[in-house]
Amino acid sequence: MDGSIVRDLRLDLLLHLVLAVVLGGAIGLERELQQKAAGLRTNILICTGAALFTDLSLAMTSEFGDPSRIAAQIVTGVGFLGAGTIIQGRGIVTGLTTAATMWMVAAIGMAVGFGAMLEATGTTLLVVVVLVALRPIERWIEKRKRPQSEEAT
Repeated sequence: MDGSIVRDLRLDLLLHLVLAVVLGGAIGLERELQQKAAGLRTNILICTGAALFTDLSLAMTSEFGDPSRIAAQIVTGVGFLGAGTIIQGRGIVTGLTTAATMWMVAAIGMAVGFGAMLEATGTTLLVVVVLVALRPIERWIEKRKRPQSEEAT
């Protein structure tokens, strides 16, 4: 196979994007199963987009420029998306975990785009563990808080 075809097709980038789909999908699946606003497709798109932007940033600024400028804009853009998931109503704020998850998914995508596959995969596993394993603990804490707040009223 001609080396120029492999270079032109950017198989390394394709591998990065496929990994971003898998990692974003793992977190998105958990969010989808919990019927959260940002589910499977949203998390896949955030992760894959962050990976592509990071790769492009490194490629475009290889000789001149600052690749961190695009990375900073990824963080800003995802912050904007995350802010849209946070809702305050009746004295209760919801959506903070969804917003934080979107932020983490973007960071994972950036790690993939940078070529830090092991770090991105490990972080994905940690995020899934936090989202799944801490849910029962969070519910237990909420149950314990409820009787105290009802007695005060």
